[in-house]
Amino acid sequence: MTKTSEAVVRTLIECGVDRGFTLPGLGVTWALPAFHEMQSEFDVVLCRNEWIASIMAQVTGRLTGRPAALMGQGPWITTMGGLGILEAHFAGSPMVVLTETSDYDGYGQMGCYQTMTGDYGGADAMASLKPITKYCTYATAPEEAVFGVQMAAKHAALPRKGPAAVIMKTPIIRAEMPDPAKPRIYPSDGYLSYTPARPDAGAVAQLAALIDKAERPVIVAGNGVNAADAGPALQKLAQAAGVMVVTSYNAKGVISEAADICAGMLGTWGHAAANRVLADADLVVMLGASMGPDYTRFRDPGLVRPGEQTLVQVDIDPRNAGWVYPVDLAVTGDVADVLEMLDKIGLDPGARDARIAQGLSLKDQHGYNTLADLPSAQGTVHHTDVVRGLQSQLGPDDIVTLDAGAQRIWATHGLRMPHPGRLLVPGGTGVMGWGGPAAAAAKMVHPGKRVTCLAGDGGFMMTVQVLPTAVQRDLDVVFLVSNNAGLGMVRDNLGDKRLAVDFNDVDFAMVAQGMGAKGLSVYHPDEVGQALDEAHSMGGPVVIDVKVDPEASHHEAVDNAPL
Repeated sequence: MTKTSEAVVRTLIECGVDRGFTLPGLGVTWALPAFHEMQSEFDVVLCRNEWIASIMAQVTGRLTGRPAALMGQGPWITTMGGLGILEAHFAGSPMVVLTETSDYDGYGQMGCYQTMTGDYGGADAMASLKPITKYCTYATAPEEAVFGVQMAAKHAALPRKGPAAVIMKTPIIRAEMPDPAKPRIYPSDGYLSYTPARPDAGAVAQLAALIDKAERPVIVAGNGVNAADAGPALQKLAQAAGVMVVTSYNAKGVISEAADICAGMLGTWGHAAANRVLADADLVVMLGASMGPDYTRFRDPGLVRPGEQTLVQVDIDPRNAGWVYPVDLAVTGDVADVLEMLDKIGLDPGARDARIAQGLSLKDQHGYNTLADLPSAQGTVHHTDVVRGLQSQLGPDDIVTLDAGAQRIWATHGLRMPHPGRLLVPGGTGVMGWGGPAAAAAKMVHPGKRVTCLAGDGGFMMTVQVLPTAVQRDLDVVFLVSNNAGLGMVRDNLGDKRLAVDFNDVDFAMVAQGMGAKGLSVYHPDEVGQALDEAHSMGGPVVIDVKVDPEASHHEAVDNAPL
């Protein structure tokens, strides 16, 4: 007879899920023997907490386009694990969540201290996960667990991708499945079969005509361009027709930010040039971009102007078109398909030079290629020095992950990613502590790439336990910590009324060594690039503790001046 756990593991593999992240507890512990037997086909990654596991699963799904598994005990997957699930939900990353109700052997109705069945005296795993997943099911029988995994893998991978959860009643995990199973279990392939709908050819032709007619067309590239892996195609098309490209936060770096057609990231925490290029447009093509208030300067009326500018929105989900702004044309379809169809139609290159000249003028006027050189106290550096040092090291094989806080704002404002698709950000939630686990997961997915995480001391401390996982897995990852001994962004905003924002100084180089990694310290501006070069040559995980002036503010990187 086959145990439920064995059937679930085989089903995961059938569905193309071959890596899972966990801190095992109760039901997952019971399932580990089944995973042990399938080690050659399924990689179980031990993490130090469910928060880290959830982020690593989310980033793995984002980078591969296929679901990774987050596995753990019900109370902790629905709480700490919820951080990565939320990011997957908002950012559209495929993920399969496997958890259980912690009711041991049928004690869920009796107030068992960890129970998640939803009964009196306990908590409700289904109620916790259903609002933040695309699909959520509660399996109370072995057959339901297998079918639930098949459906979770299906929902996670279909547009718009996202997390899907299977909650198992704990006793069934080590129960034996009847043979034959009832309901009958079928192979997974037939459930996963999917042919995407193609965009309407007439609508795409209309879009091509609008672009040809426009004097100052601008494309707003969003997370949909990332999801479709369409950055290179977008850059080729926009360059040929002289269409300027600005991006959402999620899509920063989706095309080369060194290209003359790229004006960078929009928003208050983006760049003034991007905002002015968009405000100057007569045609705005929103390409896989939700147009969320966070990157439209909270619906600044001078940035996007329905009725005055022609607005076109391309999205795989028709609900997203005309969501934030009313549009003149909506095209439903995958961004990659729309770009391919536009390429076949062929955009008129006649206005190319004039369009690019106008865009370059605005970029020059607003200092797109200039990063301020700001002072810092002796023995410390400014955030601009960190960005400048990181910029000097970026090559075609570099991947950078960001965290949250002041150093991220300086990075989104000042960093110019020279190669497309090499920047990963917590764009769904902006959660602190995301960058470190994201970097470790990125290195596992792309072992041949050079991976650097830029995080503040506040965020890095939250998930510093990722270092032992990186040590165990021998991951060559560099964690660049902007250590200003506090919550820099909040501290800046409080002015002279500081409270609950200052930390004691932590020696992260020493912390790294205590966890089996390596550590370096930086005290001077010209040492940042050198330290990065040295760290990447050392092998294994390396932490660079950069002493940042606590008085270095993020305010100089903010664009809130009138358009």
